[in-house]
Amino acid sequence: MSIITDSSHDAPRVVGAPEHGRVDFLVIQRMVSEGARVLDVGCGNGALLKMLTDTRHIEGRGIEIRRKGVNRCVAKGLSVIQGDANTDLADYPDDAFDFVILSQTVQAMRRPREVLEQLLRIGRRAIVSFPNFGHWRVRAYLALLGRMPVTGALPDTWFDTGNIHLCTIRDFADLCAALDVTVERAVALDRGGKQLNLAKSLWSANLLGEQAVFLLSRSGTRDRAPGEPPEPGRSPG
Repeated sequence: MSIITDSSHDAPRVVGAPEHGRVDFLVIQRMVSEGARVLDVGCGNGALLKMLTDTRHIEGRGIEIRRKGVNRCVAKGLSVIQGDANTDLADYPDDAFDFVILSQTVQAMRRPREVLEQLLRIGRRAIVSFPNFGHWRVRAYLALLGRMPVTGALPDTWFDTGNIHLCTIRDFADLCAALDVTVERAVALDRGGKQLNLAKSLWSANLLGEQAVFLLSRSGTRDRAPGEPPEPGRSPG
């Protein structure tokens, strides 16, 4: 796996505790360009979309499966529709967005590979964050207790969780390689918010990282400034 790194995004620690308690949001914020067109897939209550709107001044849209989540997003003034990412992403045109974000949701998708392909079809870049099933606490839980783990990154019991395709950081990196996806940046986050650079040691990041954030693009994607219109014949809808 080849990872292109940018030292400006390799700060040793995420600074500042976010009000929503999601340190991956701060990493995602650093990856999104000012004024970009962004689709947040599975946007929940809209916390990330609102954060990016306020700090990055994005042109943001969201899709959320739960009506309650959609209502909370709309109450915040966000442009969010109700839909199922497993099926409805196919309705979006090619290159409709600069960034498509799937935050802590890929493990709940029925067909993660197909969803990832859709993200990189409708977005110039995709940002994916997920809990790492290869973290040492998960391994210890399984080895010592013989039970499905309950951790900070995986807080639900096996019969209450929506996770159906848990993976490790190494598993996700292998999927990116199989799809010929360019990993522009990738970091793992430990429990304290410290960033572990996957380019330096995938093995240690897979062992010590509770969650990971990947910035992806299609191989051969031409750089385009945020807000630049898509190619002729393609529109954001």
